[in-house]
Amino acid sequence: MAAWPIACVQTDVSLAQINANTNRVISHLEAEAKVGTKLVIFPECMLTGYGFASPAEANLHALTRGSDALNQVEQACSRLNIHACLGFLESDGNGRLFNTAVLTGPPGHLGWYRKTHLPWLGVDRWVTPGNGPWQVHDLGGLRVGMIICYDGSFPESPRALALLGADLIILPTNWPEGARTVIDHLVTSRAVENHLYFAACNRIGTESGFRFLGESRIVAPDGSFLACSNDDSPAVLRGSVDPNRARKKHLVRVPGGHEIHRMADRRPDLYGILADPDLKPAFPPSWIPPRPDSHFRE
Repeated sequence: MAAWPIACVQTDVSLAQINANTNRVISHLEAEAKVGTKLVIFPECMLTGYGFASPAEANLHALTRGSDALNQVEQACSRLNIHACLGFLESDGNGRLFNTAVLTGPPGHLGWYRKTHLPWLGVDRWVTPGNGPWQVHDLGGLRVGMIICYDGSFPESPRALALLGADLIILPTNWPEGARTVIDHLVTSRAVENHLYFAACNRIGTESGFRFLGESRIVAPDGSFLACSNDDSPAVLRGSVDPNRARKKHLVRVPGGHEIHRMADRRPDLYGILADPDLKPAFPPSWIPPRPDSHFRE
């Protein structure tokens, strides 16, 4: 099975400037098509921006799935024979907002993902949590799962995608100052514990008082970096994803002496506690965001 050249575009995003952001996406797709990249990943809320000051402002700039901006990206992917994953603020037409990522390829839009775990930050203060289901999309030899930013802090999300057969997990993200430990440890851990590729594409620049850190990375199943940014400068990170490597979950280090299989060696008979919605945390949060649909419990 052939390897897949992928790229993460670490770039600034212009708040509420949808045309400018769309043009930036298409320009990068054209450049990556010329060098043979097959999948290009952009940051969270790439088309719309993230730091809206109010629900009214967010609604004003949210996109529907049939919007002109998304149609332009779809047409570019078809014309260039390339795949793209990018985020945007979505309106469902019924008054609800979602933090959404779309996976688009030559045939058109292949999959949508709505952010499931929501921090009290930026537009996530007002969006509706996604309700799944987890999905893996086959791009023709490469199986891809999508999550967004804060979702990566919950290991159940990548594990679910791994069990569904993902070779690569894509994480469009907006990591601001304060997310240093997440950048340093989370991506590598998620790749290793699921033995798959993990690509985190972070934005740069400042927006609504927040500075975003960049430092995007593409990580192999053993935790090694295929590509890594060390700062918040504009960058395009490229790496090659080998689906065969991600699918060889049985790791034989010493035949008959040291062998592990992080999928087969699980103990799901003991994990029921993770799915108990009535279980109260031993240390409940001291402050609960006033989100009407919050699932947190006192």
